[in-house]
This record gives sequence, structure tokens and C-alpha cells, in this order.
Amino acid sequence: MVKAMFIGILSSLFFAVTFILNRSMELSGGSWMWSSSLRYFFMVPFLLAIVLLKGNLVGFISEFKRAPLQWLIWSLVGFGLFYGPLTFAAASGPGWLVAGTWPITIIAGSLLAPFFFDIIENQGMKKKVRRRIPIKGLGYSSLILVGIMLIQLQHANGEFSLHLLLVGFLPILIAAIAYPLGNRKTMELCEGRIDTVQRVLGMTLFSLPLWLVIAGVGWWQVGFPSADQTIQTLIVAICSGVIATVLFFFATELVKTDQSKLAAVEATQASQVMFVIIGEMLILHEPFPNSVTTIGLCIVIVGMILHSISSRKKTLDIGRNSKAL
Repeated sequence: MVKAMFIGILSSLFFAVTFILNRSMELSGGSWMWSSSLRYFFMVPFLLAIVLLKGNLVGFISEFKRAPLQWLIWSLVGFGLFYGPLTFAAASGPGWLVAGTWPITIIAGSLLAPFFFDIIENQGMKKKVRRRIPIKGLGYSSLILVGIMLIQLQHANGEFSLHLLLVGFLPILIAAIAYPLGNRKTMELCEGRIDTVQRVLGMTLFSLPLWLVIAGVGWWQVGFPSADQTIQTLIVAICSGVIATVLFFFATELVKTDQSKLAAVEATQASQVMFVIIGEMLILHEPFPNSVTTIGLCIVIVGMILHSISSRKKTLDIGRNSKAL
């Protein structure tokens, strides 16, 4: 569990690059359509090279022949409905709204549990059992969200409006639900037959039709992207699209059979807000966080620690009960 939590936090460090550079590109006038589509175009050669070097191409192709329509649907959900709305929100609203709303995904992930089933074998018979929402984990996730809200008080400055709700909050809400849903559904589809890199490559390839359409619209409206935007998107593709996504998906795969642990790993993504604040201070010269923001950061850290302790305690209790039997 500690390993999965550490990998989750490490992935959030690389994910933070997305928020920082997307904001930088928005400030320099780059189109969100190129920021989103180029990221996935750039991801393909890197992921494909890794799969080829590992000699897993044949298994990769055979897996996606099993249920191509389902892979298409959940790839478009997990990547398309995730990153498209996220970059649109970055271009339409202030940076504080994007970074502050995204951690809703840690609660969305917990609430998605009833949409999935576990296969239980009893007396030679198998049956599906609907998963339950981890109530305690949901409480810790809510605590983290309170910390995030406090962090954003420094940046709000009375800017919130109905317009920001429609073009800023709602797209991020869609992304926050789509990302864990697509991740969990594709894990369910492959049932461990392919590794994390293969799964991310498959989702990237299946989502390409959407990115081609978005890139076409972007070219029609604003022409080709600038060299600066292209370079920054390449950095986002490597750091966030390849490294962070593979790390996060791998961490969730380590604990996919335990909803409490899965919620704890997903909650580590809240730590990216801290990395974003530090990054914006160093790169975009944002002001140093005030006392309220510092309190929010402390609450986020406490919430993540409680998540980890709770999941570890549950694991130890299960182990003791097994020995007693």
C-alpha cells in the first residue's frame, strides 16, 4: 500500500506540469485545441517504442481485438472527456479554478464504486457482487477537498460568476468524473492480460479520432500552433501523458481489488495542487501563499496521511483475521 501511495504522489508531481504549462500556453495565446490534441499525438511514438522494446506488440494487438467497441468508448471517456474539457477550462477560466476544482476527482472515484462488480466464488459457484462506496475513505477525501477550497481562497478574489461556472467549473467536473471512470473500466476490460503501458497506449490510439477532429477544428480556426506551444505540449506529453499517466495507472492497478486502497491512491492526486503552487511561484512568478493557503495545504497532507493509515490498518486487520481462521 505504501508503494502504491508513493507512486501516486510521484505521478501527481508530473501531472502538475499539465496545469502549469497549460496556463502558460493560455497566457501566451495558444489554442486549447492544439494543447489537448498535440499531447496525445506526441504520446503515441513514446508509448509504442516502449511496447516494442518489451516485445509486447502481439499481445497488445490481440487484446484490443477482443472488444474494440468497448475500448473505443472507454478510451474516449477516460482520455477524451478528461483532457479536452480540462484544457478548455484552462483557456476559459483562471488558473485557480482549474487547479482548485480538479481534486473533485478523488470524490468522484469513490462514488463510482457501485458501477463495478467483484466476482465472488462460494461453494464452487461464481456470482457478481456490487462494490460499495468506501464511506470512511470518502470522508477523508472530503477533508482533502476542504483543504483544496481553502487553498483557492487566495486566488478567487471575488472572480466567481455564472460564466466561470459554465466554462470553468462544469468542464472540470466532467473531466474529474471521466478520468477515474475510463481508468477503472479499461482495467476491468483487460483483466490483467496487458500491462499498464500497453493499456495507456491502447487508450491513446482509440482516442485519436477525437483528437484528429479537434486538431482539424483548431487548424481551421487559428492555423497551426506556434513553435513555443508545440514545445511546451511535447513536455506535457512526456511528463504528464506518458510518465504521470503510466505511474498513476500502475498505482491503481496495484490496489484495484480493494476500494478503500483505490480511493486512497486516487486521493494522492490532491498533492498535485501543492506542486502546482510551487511551480507557479518558480516559473510564472505567482505570489507566495498566504496563511489560509498554508492551512489548506496542511489539511490536504493530513487527509492523505489518514487515507494511508486507514487503508494500511484495514490490510493488517484482514491479515490477522485470516491467521485466526
